[in-house]
Amino acid sequence: MRTFVTAPQAEGTWPGIVFYTDIFQLTDASLRWAVRLAAYGFLVAVPEIYHRVEPPDTVLAFDDEGKARGQADVEAITTAEFDEDIDAALTWLAARGAPVGASGHCTGGHLGFRAAFDARVDGTALWYPTGLHNGKLGKDESDALARTGEIGQELLLIFGTRDPHTPPPGRTTVKAALDAAGTRYQWHEYDAEHAFGRDIGPRFDPEATDRAFAETVAFFRRVLR
Repeated sequence: MRTFVTAPQAEGTWPGIVFYTDIFQLTDASLRWAVRLAAYGFLVAVPEIYHRVEPPDTVLAFDDEGKARGQADVEAITTAEFDEDIDAALTWLAARGAPVGASGHCTGGHLGFRAAFDARVDGTALWYPTGLHNGKLGKDESDALARTGEIGQELLLIFGTRDPHTPPPGRTTVKAALDAAGTRYQWHEYDAEHAFGRDIGPRFDPEATDRAFAETVAFFRRVLR
């Protein structure tokens, strides 16, 4: 499972964060986001999420063909296989002896949510996670929302109000599950579209991104002490 790793170029032990990308894998946009986060004092690991079905270093284009291929790749991987990969990434980070967090965008947000089930994770920041409200992730149905009660640490969830993948009824479903489970969480919504944090294309909203990024950094600095 090839993984891009970035960290501050300074002496010290840094809290670790596993970051899961959107369906296009390790694009320049996602790597820029990871490097920016690392600059605030974190070791960030970004695994390839399709390593079971795609050749190493596969990066998909931001077009209809790339989107279709990414969706097909996701649907070829079982939830159990995703969970095995999550465990491997967390084991690698936890071996460094520092606190560990998880994050993700889009489909990666769903994976980040599943990472939060692991007791080694001290906090999870999710940007517009998809498929939580309807169980859509991979080859089989995801039980992520039904397992919300297993999350013992705090979550940060960020959505755009114009996100068609998690519309208002879907966000209500997610929030109701969190409340029913007694989960500690922060919830922030922006007048923005899905993937507003991807710094290319018409969906990009730099103002919303900067605000959400500042919230993410503050969250991880607090929970990964």
